[in-house]
Amino acid sequence: MTHARIGIVWNPSKVEQEVLQDAVTRVFGDEPDIRWWETSQEDPGRGMAREAVEDGREIVIAVGGDGTVRAVAESLAGSETALGIVPQGTGNLLARNLEVPLNNIPAALERVRDAEPRRIDLGWVAYDGTEHAFAVMVGFGIDAQMLVETDDDLKSKAGWLAYVEAMGRALAGTEMTDITLTVDGQEPVAVRGHTMLVGNCGMVQGGIRLLPDAVLDDGKLDVLMVSADGALQWLDTFRSFVWDNGIRRFFAGGKDEAVSTDSARHLPVETIGVELETPLMFEIDGEEMGEVTSFDVRVQAGALLVR
Repeated sequence: MTHARIGIVWNPSKVEQEVLQDAVTRVFGDEPDIRWWETSQEDPGRGMAREAVEDGREIVIAVGGDGTVRAVAESLAGSETALGIVPQGTGNLLARNLEVPLNNIPAALERVRDAEPRRIDLGWVAYDGTEHAFAVMVGFGIDAQMLVETDDDLKSKAGWLAYVEAMGRALAGTEMTDITLTVDGQEPVAVRGHTMLVGNCGMVQGGIRLLPDAVLDDGKLDVLMVSADGALQWLDTFRSFVWDNGIRRFFAGGKDEAVSTDSARHLPVETIGVELETPLMFEIDGEEMGEVTSFDVRVQAGALLVR
């Protein structure tokens, strides 16, 4: 690892170059072959990561938020170039799921330097004639973005209660819609719901596992469909999130499968097609992408080498 050719793709709006350079020198020393690429508003990192691969970099370190990490991952997919992460965003969702140190640049760089590389799956979502990679989850309704934006002050004081409050607020603004699902090429089925997440890994801020069965390297994506209608079903749904799929699973060592309720269903898939009767705001790894009426998701097993 000491003589690896390293590329660093960094978001200048998230970290000062001097701070980052000092940390890189401290962790990797003065000798290694390191090249730097700065992201821009026009390109959050795809082009820079592509250049780094073409330049023969063995490791590309993404320094920034979830948008930077996703852009770099998209360009590294299917290659032998490893992704390293120095999380500098709000959600840092992939970093959390990989247990990369947060709020500590040197510790994150040491992890890149010392960790054994492993392969993880990547999801791809196609809509409006384009296809994008995602490392964590895509969906609509009460999703990762809402959890990422939970009031930080409330979160530090109240923990789980912050999520109850945030979910309650989000629920008040959501409406049920008709959805047609095509799972793994089978016959389409019609359902009603207001929230749907398709994810490769399930943990968001606060240690909540929205997708308890989602595993980074099992060649599957996990779907959560929520159709809680009214306060009682909502309590049922929340109990399944917090108790059955959170605290209880934690104490059971995560051995049980995710609990589905009448209003919250879990499903492992390799591909899923989704058609919505009503256009809904859609998000990829916590980033709003505008409204969609249909999208198709597929998994690319073992697409990404991470350190």
